[in-house]
Amino acid sequence: MKTILITGCSSGFGLEIAKHFLNHGWNVIATMRAPREDALPRSDRLRVLPLDVTDPQSISRLIADAGPVDALVNNAGVGMLNALEGTSMQAAREVFETNTLGTIAMTQAVIPQFRERKSGVIVNVTSTVTLRPLHLLSVYTASKAAVNALTESLALELEPFHIRVRLVLPGRAPETRFGDNARSRMQGGFHEAYTDLAQQVFSRWAQSTDLVTRSTDVADAVWQAVNDPASPMRIPAGADALALAAA
Repeated sequence: MKTILITGCSSGFGLEIAKHFLNHGWNVIATMRAPREDALPRSDRLRVLPLDVTDPQSISRLIADAGPVDALVNNAGVGMLNALEGTSMQAAREVFETNTLGTIAMTQAVIPQFRERKSGVIVNVTSTVTLRPLHLLSVYTASKAAVNALTESLALELEPFHIRVRLVLPGRAPETRFGDNARSRMQGGFHEAYTDLAQQVFSRWAQSTDLVTRSTDVADAVWQAVNDPASPMRIPAGADALALAAA
């Protein structure tokens, strides 16, 4: 029976990915900053372990506790919604520490065991914001675009060891906590020069009838990435993501 390690499972995409793999018979290691045993259905194939992807010691403890795994899903991330001029360097570093460097650190942590066994799959969950420019998401988009570039280059490095590396790109997912997560880093609001722009953006989002992404779409895409050796490097997840990728 195979084992998958998933980061960021307290809600949203990560929680749904964990449920999906549990329902399909996998052993699941679901990680969270603050583990909640009630977040997922009880199962003898489930372990909920603590993890802060920005903390090297936390990563080391997790890898020791987890034991051998067959797949890693780097899903943990934080949002960022603000104009660049209104973004402090502290906030920008926080986004990159989690979204970009956290992904790098977790990937480095599992590569040795995958390389020794000459098998394994790494799936990095980024975003379709990397496919088109959007207002007020410059720092967040940069953190995710860096993971796209990392993933595509890493896939070449690890191919000789029969390790597959894939990207899953979700679209806009109103059902998740991304909006609340992103607004928490606005540090008291937008720079006054961008107030009108921000109001326009929020108004468009509120009135939008566009296609959206559901957490189940992302779980399906990750399942494909992990289980289908012929899956493409970039897998869009969600109706809006599919439409954007096809444009």
